[in-house]
Amino acid sequence: MTIDDAYPSLLCLGRAAGFVWGHGVIALRSLSFIAGFLLIFSALLDAFQTVILPRRATGRFRLTRLFYIFTWAPWSAIAKRVKDTRRRETAFSFYGPLSLVFLIIAWATALVVGFSFMFYGLGSPFSDSLGMNVGLRTDLYVSGTTLFTLGLGDVLPRSPWTRELIILESGMGLGFVAVVIGYFPVLYGAFSRREVSISLLDARAGSPPTAVELLRRHAFEGGDAALTLLLEEWERWGAELMESHISYPLLCYFRSQHTNQSWLSALTAILDACSLLIAGVQGHPARQAQLTFAMARHALVDLSQVFSQPPASDMQDRLPSERFDALYKLLCASGVSVCRDPGSMERLKQMRALYEGYAEAMSRYLCMPLPPWLAERPHKDNWQTVAKLRDQAEKASDGPGVTADPAQDSSFIASFDEHHDF
Repeated sequence: MTIDDAYPSLLCLGRAAGFVWGHGVIALRSLSFIAGFLLIFSALLDAFQTVILPRRATGRFRLTRLFYIFTWAPWSAIAKRVKDTRRRETAFSFYGPLSLVFLIIAWATALVVGFSFMFYGLGSPFSDSLGMNVGLRTDLYVSGTTLFTLGLGDVLPRSPWTRELIILESGMGLGFVAVVIGYFPVLYGAFSRREVSISLLDARAGSPPTAVELLRRHAFEGGDAALTLLLEEWERWGAELMESHISYPLLCYFRSQHTNQSWLSALTAILDACSLLIAGVQGHPARQAQLTFAMARHALVDLSQVFSQPPASDMQDRLPSERFDALYKLLCASGVSVCRDPGSMERLKQMRALYEGYAEAMSRYLCMPLPPWLAERPHKDNWQTVAKLRDQAEKASDGPGVTADPAQDSSFIASFDEHHDF
């Protein structure tokens, strides 16, 4: 067979290959257009649910959920290896703000890539002023400059559909910037309101806060009314925590100002105190304790469900029998009216079973330690220093012969802020 005889066959094979190649390119560009549309839709839906929608976001494969799953685990694993407590807590504190920044970058990246895939699906209909061949790289460049509204004009669209897509993307870029600008004040406003109550709890329940200290420091004349008012405030705080942190779960990663303070330890301490008031302490605050306990537990359980954390079943007992006896002796010595019946410990166990598993699960996930029932070691708080100095002033005013020696309290004042580690 000569070449002339084989030419028609080769020509047919070439045409068939070209036909298959052409259809393959069309299929690839069609898939690229669909993939770009789905990526844009997913990013916009995720941003809407995370920023704008005032309720819990749903969906197992949301971009935000996947982002925190794949970033928090390695970050927390590395931070746990830091031996120094302050540096370890500082490493944890960086994650919340940084995750917010990188989440916004992830949304912007998804939009840029999505529109570039759609441009590629339309055949990359651009003309480059530099004379370069257009392709996916050019599509990415056009998408990026359009979303961030640069408007360089060095690459021009050559089809009506492309022009309309560019107008849509530029408008979306302006809206994206506006949403981001409005997002930060909302988040940090909710964070600030949360931290104010935690800071106020320092002088009322110690640092870290404990239920025993909270009850002891309200064992004065008129303390029942003050404790009732405090529990009312924390009932509202629990409601605000639930509403804000369910709508914006990333706030749970934001740490408090001091290493021994956290929203989880404060919430757990309030639940501990309410459990004591309900199960083993006599007095009027018990009614308000029931309301505060219900709201605080509601917030804790809902947040654990947001992070898909089932209650821990293998946790260590936070209040063994010997610590329980020491707790009741300390309360009695402080003038707190406690129930002395044999069933008080069992009632307290039943109350603790309602929330401690969820608190432990969140503690393990967020690497936030739970507060003890009793302070591990006594420390001197700011209000105690001020109260002692005021007592010295009152003694000095009783008569000229009574004087107070400030030097004898130098060690006391030296530890003024020992427990306030940043």
